[in-house]
Amino acid sequence: MLGEIRGLNEECGVFGIWGHDAAAHLSYYGLHALQHRGQEGAGIVATDGEFLKAVKGEGLVNEVFNEEKLKSAKGTAAIAHVRYTTAGGGGIDNVQPLLFRSSTGTLAIAHNGNLVNANHLKGHLERSGSIFHSTSDTEVVVHLIKKSKKPRFLEQVKEALSLLKGAFSILILSKDKMLVARDRNGLRPLSIGKLGDSWVVASETNAFDLIGAEYVRDVEPGELLVISDEGIVEDRFAEMEKRSMCAMEYIYFARPDSNIDQINIHMARKRMGKQLAKEIGHIEADVVTGVPDSSISAAIGFAEESGIPYELGLIKNRYTGRTFIQPTQELRERGVKMKLSPVVQVVKGKRVVMVDDSIVRGTTSRRIVKMLREAGAEEVHVVISSPPLSNPCFYGIDISSDEELIATGRTIDQICEEIGADTLTFLSPNGLVEAVGRPFDDETRGLCLACFTGNYPTEIFPDTVLPHEKELIR
Repeated sequence: MLGEIRGLNEECGVFGIWGHDAAAHLSYYGLHALQHRGQEGAGIVATDGEFLKAVKGEGLVNEVFNEEKLKSAKGTAAIAHVRYTTAGGGGIDNVQPLLFRSSTGTLAIAHNGNLVNANHLKGHLERSGSIFHSTSDTEVVVHLIKKSKKPRFLEQVKEALSLLKGAFSILILSKDKMLVARDRNGLRPLSIGKLGDSWVVASETNAFDLIGAEYVRDVEPGELLVISDEGIVEDRFAEMEKRSMCAMEYIYFARPDSNIDQINIHMARKRMGKQLAKEIGHIEADVVTGVPDSSISAAIGFAEESGIPYELGLIKNRYTGRTFIQPTQELRERGVKMKLSPVVQVVKGKRVVMVDDSIVRGTTSRRIVKMLREAGAEEVHVVISSPPLSNPCFYGIDISSDEELIATGRTIDQICEEIGADTLTFLSPNGLVEAVGRPFDDETRGLCLACFTGNYPTEIFPDTVLPHEKELIR
């Protein structure tokens, strides 16, 4: 992924482990596997059965942690988090896991996703005396737990989770147990695995591969798992509603070596490329190239289906700094070229099919098309392995306004002209569903296509529809 010159970012990734002497160190490796899900902050909270210890900071995983810090987080269980700033903003106070101490016990919480009713709940909680230390909507969950009148901790957590609307994969750590929960629509991925006798939980299965754990299954929507030294107990805080895994996980966010609901990301993207080639039919071109990294799989599939040879026409430089701080347009353009470079010998004098996973604001696509033309490409045909992004996302992706989206209110021809391409083609919504392999008539494998279709699986502004508000939030 291209960091600052890309248009999409997902909020974060979570990792947890129970029952291992090297819990903090394994969490460190797990966060490395999830680094693509958030680069602005990272944290680990570990427990030794008596006390919880937090280590966190702003920056990349290898910048936040060192051996001394990991050794200080002693314990046989830990939860961990990498963060990209969307809801709530940045700053060390918002780096998770969040740790809370009270007279009734200490707990930590890590959350992937976005709560669409966070502000509504926060308003009620503040009016009843709660004081918030961060601007993250994750802190709302802890206050709901503490406000609950239920007699047992597990029942308090269930009640709090039942009030949440939106996307969430949540890990809660106390001194003697780890709770794992996923929203009732399954909008964000969360899997559980085993490492010997230890239980492991992660946003993506590639974290299991890195530490040598074995995938067991995905956490079900509405499910609440309680993991302790006695084992794992399966419970629920809500029944599963319309299954709606975020389509962008398959298109862009997840790493190619991860599986979501046992569907491999690389193979799904490759099928998207093949489906796109089928929908286009014949195209006059000499070479196919993909925009690194998340579009390479789709480009390979497109090349295989179309019969046009695939070549490495664009190279990503992984060792550059941020480009958005450059003071002039000319310097900003040079910054983009530092991050992405064309292979002149591949594209010069050629009719190029440029495969990308999405177009958000159009700025990056326009720059890449211009770059290919400057490298000598005779024609640039842009093909996108997803439908047009024309609606905002409220579930944890940083496109919360349709004003940011080039596809809102524009035709495909108009978008094509704005990015400077010879032709522009998007994958159809039905083609995307078929390629991913999560048909809508399968209740266990639905997709959220809201950013493409405007059909949201949950209420977007549920301020006035929370049940039993007065009784549950005092």
